[in-house]
Amino acid sequence: MRVPSLRTKIDTQLLRAAMNAPPRVQRLLSGRAVVRDGQTLAPETQLMLRLQVVAREPRVEDLSLPMARAALVRQAQMIGGDLPIGAVRELVVPGADGPLKARLYTPLARLRDKTMPTLLFVHGGGYMFGDLDSHDAPCRFLAENAGVQVLSIEYRLAPEHPFPAAAEDVAAAFRWLVAHATEIGADVDKLAIGGDSAGGNLAAVTAITAAREGLPLAFQLLVYPGTDFTTETRSRKLFVNGFYLNKGFIDSAQQAYLPGAADRADPRASVLLSADFPKGLAPAYVVTAGFDPLRDEGEAYAQLLAEHGVTVDAKRYPSMIHGFLNFVGCGHEAPAYNREIAERLRLALR
Repeated sequence: MRVPSLRTKIDTQLLRAAMNAPPRVQRLLSGRAVVRDGQTLAPETQLMLRLQVVAREPRVEDLSLPMARAALVRQAQMIGGDLPIGAVRELVVPGADGPLKARLYTPLARLRDKTMPTLLFVHGGGYMFGDLDSHDAPCRFLAENAGVQVLSIEYRLAPEHPFPAAAEDVAAAFRWLVAHATEIGADVDKLAIGGDSAGGNLAAVTAITAAREGLPLAFQLLVYPGTDFTTETRSRKLFVNGFYLNKGFIDSAQQAYLPGAADRADPRASVLLSADFPKGLAPAYVVTAGFDPLRDEGEAYAQLLAEHGVTVDAKRYPSMIHGFLNFVGCGHEAPAYNREIAERLRLALR
C-alpha cells in the first residue's frame, strides 16, 4: 500500500467530512440539484464533484501516464478508506505471459472455514490504470459484507500491452483459480467473477471463456461494464462531461487498449456484439449508474444475455455516477447501494 502525503491526508479528511455531512447540508453546499434524463444526482456525489473542481483536482487524462496512474490510486484511497478485513494475503498467479500480482481477502467470519465461496475480482481503470491498491477498499467491502473470499488480480495495462493482453491475463488467472482452488480455500462449486468498468468488461469476457471451456462458474458480477466500443449510445451523449467519467477518458482508453479499428468490433472487447453465447453461461447481475456514459451499453448487454436465455438481473442506481463502487469509505447513498450489491453476491453464492 502506498503511504499518503500530508496534503492527501488533509484533503481526505475534508472530503470525508463533506461526504458524511447530513444530506440537507450537502444540498446547501453543492447548490441546485442536478437533474438529467429524469434522474437526480445524489447530493453527496454532486458535492464531491464540486469539491474536485474547487481543489483543482486534475483529470487523469490530462496527466502523464505515470502521474495519472498514481493520481487514480490516490483518489480511490481518499474515498475508499482503510476498511477492516479478516485477513489479507499477497499472492502471485500466472497470467497469459508472466506472473500477475494478486491479493486474497478473507472476511472475519470465514477465517476458520476450510473452503468458502470466492470471487475473482477484476479492477477497472480504462485498461490503462488501476491495480490492487486502487480497488483495495471495494474488495475489502465486498468480502466482509458478502461473506465471501475475494481474489483481486492485476493484469497487463495498455498502452504498453494492448488488446487482447488484459483479456488473456484474466482468463489465465481464472483457469489458475479453478485448478488451484484447494490451495486458497476456494469452493470450486461457488466461484464468481466480477469487476467494475473495464474490469466488468473483462469479467464478462472471461465468463464466456469459462463456459466455452467447461470451467465451473456460478455467478458473474458486472458493475457498470463497458460492452461496446463501436456505438455512441444515448447515455454517452447525455453524460459526455461533468460526471467523473468523460469522453476524453473514454477516447484515451479506447485508443490505448484498442488501437486497431478492427479490434473494437471483436466480441472479446465489445461483448455486446457477441452473436451467440455458449451453453452454461453463468447467471449475471449487471449494475449500472444513472449518470454514467456507459449506462446504456451495460443495460443493453443485460438485455442481450436475457434474450439468449441466460439468467440475468439488472439494477440501475439512478443517482450514482461511474466509479461509485469505490465510494465505500464515506457517504450515505453509495455505501448503502454497495451493501445491496454485496448482498446480491452473498445470495448468489450461498
